[in-house]
Amino acid sequence: MLGSGDRRCCETPVLAEDEVRMLQEKARRVRVHVVRATAEAGSGHPGGSLSSAEILTTLYFKVMRVNPQDPLWPDRDRFVLSKGHAAPALYAVLAEAGFFPLEELLTLRKFGSRLQGHPSMKHTPGVEMSTGSLGQGLSTANGMALAARLDGRPTRVYVLLGDGELEEGQVWEAAMTSVHRKLDNLTAFVDYNGLQIDGPVTDVKSLDNIAARWRAFGWHVLEIDGHDVRAIFAACEEAKATKGRPTVIVARTVKGRGVPFMENAVDWHGKAPSREEAEQAIRSIEAR
Repeated sequence: MLGSGDRRCCETPVLAEDEVRMLQEKARRVRVHVVRATAEAGSGHPGGSLSSAEILTTLYFKVMRVNPQDPLWPDRDRFVLSKGHAAPALYAVLAEAGFFPLEELLTLRKFGSRLQGHPSMKHTPGVEMSTGSLGQGLSTANGMALAARLDGRPTRVYVLLGDGELEEGQVWEAAMTSVHRKLDNLTAFVDYNGLQIDGPVTDVKSLDNIAARWRAFGWHVLEIDGHDVRAIFAACEEAKATKGRPTVIVARTVKGRGVPFMENAVDWHGKAPSREEAEQAIRSIEAR
């Protein structure tokens, strides 16, 4: 079972060096899959997929309780990709985890494929919620977390939001609900890479003092380097230990991380690389 995180009860869990290397290698593989799949499809969203690689790999391979052989196991943890355009990264992690064959990644966005441009819970094993229309993921995660509590299950729920997505009013309505219901089995991540489809987030609608905004809503707030697997794991452990309110982890990331010509470049939000660009990108990822 993935992400069991077994530790003796009175220890503060930390990642061993071999675990750090494993997660870093998984993130590297995820980036290669993202580049190859979007190039093969000729469409997709590589920028925000590359920025979220470490968050997703740490969740699926160290934090969350999931079972690829039984995707609908009732006591599993849940993950909602609210920024649904980052589906290539989620698909890559699910394939690496064994939910479906790695070869299927190259069918991204093709007719008849289970891997649609945005996640579909009806088609893809391991996908908990169909997403793509931004702003709705936290509301869904609230329902999952509340249902787990009412059913007496040990399920924890994780949701990944984009920073541009926070401009959606529904996010903040949901944020109030999370606190009102004291959903301490809910953890939200914000992939804070600073760019959205129309340009820098600060230019479109500023998110200055983002941590203070979440605190004002009553959330437990953590700020981390979103590419540091140790920091991601430690934040998730602190979230588990926080009682009576939900936790949001503001993860500072780089859009297009790992590919120099994509990093911090808004043009790569929703543009697929050519085959030549993909080979160049993969060489850069391998070199790092």
